[in-house]
Amino acid sequence: MVFDMRDQLMEAFINQSIMYETQHMINKQINDMPTSLAEMDGSFEIKNNQRDILSLSLSNYAYHDQAAHGMTYIISLTFDLQQRKRCNLSDLFKSGSNYVERLSDLINGQILQRDIPTFDDQVDIQPEQDFYIADKSLVIYFQLYEITPYVFGFPMFPISVYTIEDIIDKNGPLGRMAVHQ
Repeated sequence: MVFDMRDQLMEAFINQSIMYETQHMINKQINDMPTSLAEMDGSFEIKNNQRDILSLSLSNYAYHDQAAHGMTYIISLTFDLQQRKRCNLSDLFKSGSNYVERLSDLINGQILQRDIPTFDDQVDIQPEQDFYIADKSLVIYFQLYEITPYVFGFPMFPISVYTIEDIIDKNGPLGRMAVHQ
């Protein structure tokens, strides 16, 4: 939960978003398995809290009786405190930009460079792919089993804001992160 914000309405909106997404992960984990829940643990991590951008990740782990292993989900929330809204990936880029193709190409380059085993030869992100902002990077990530075997964990791909500066919305969160200060 966030607290002591000057903008009390935004604070309430952020806290409501955190509660909703946390409950959504819990419900998904309870309903995804036919066996009894044996263990559940949730946590959060602040990824960015500067330049009027709050980006955080919520994670929830659950283990069910007789399961081979537990399952974790991560949901990230990014808020533009200047614009007073929660951001989707598409909100970070200029309208009409080819951000899906561009980010997919950068991610496939990292997959080759880092020798990451994927289920398919080509990985394409979704227009609203999971992401968070961390300092001067946009981090695109995938859920467990989404593009790699479980053993690899959460595939995360940091992309410098300077690499994609030509397609980011200069007035949005990534635009503010790209300013040299």
